[in-house]
Amino acid sequence: MVKNHGSQLTDRPRRARLSGLVRVPAGAPAPLALFTPNGERSWAEGWDPRFAAPVTDDSEPGTVFETAHGQQTVTWVVCAREPGRSIRYARIIPGQEAGTVTVALGRQAGWAGPVATVSYDLTALSEAAADGLARFAAGFPQFLRHWEQAIASAVSAPG
Repeated sequence: MVKNHGSQLTDRPRRARLSGLVRVPAGAPAPLALFTPNGERSWAEGWDPRFAAPVTDDSEPGTVFETAHGQQTVTWVVCAREPGRSIRYARIIPGQEAGTVTVALGRQAGWAGPVATVSYDLTALSEAAADGLARFAAGFPQFLRHWEQAIASAVSAPG
């Protein structure tokens, strides 16, 4: 048993800290832009951020947007960025989970393009949500492989 949230007991973790690499093809223009709210539209099927207020720079800290995944609405807030190097988001699904998502660009030996380190730090807000978080954590390597494949396809597509 793991003790979480005061005296509440649970048999599964309520927090997941996950990190992995996504290789971006060499020659991708502005690779960090692939991980901004509007930039993800080019490769993430169904990704359609709705901004709470008009934006001229979707990576500006303080920018708020929502995405829909089935019946679920996710609220995102850009928390921090280093232009061209990293971006961090707060990610909240009311009543289910909250946490941060960080993407930081770097290099990896043997790979010509940039490599994005993608880190999720999520906390389940209910016992039922802990089950979903455990499934997400178990599938995280496949999740990032899907990102890598989708980005490679988008970058290599004509136009």
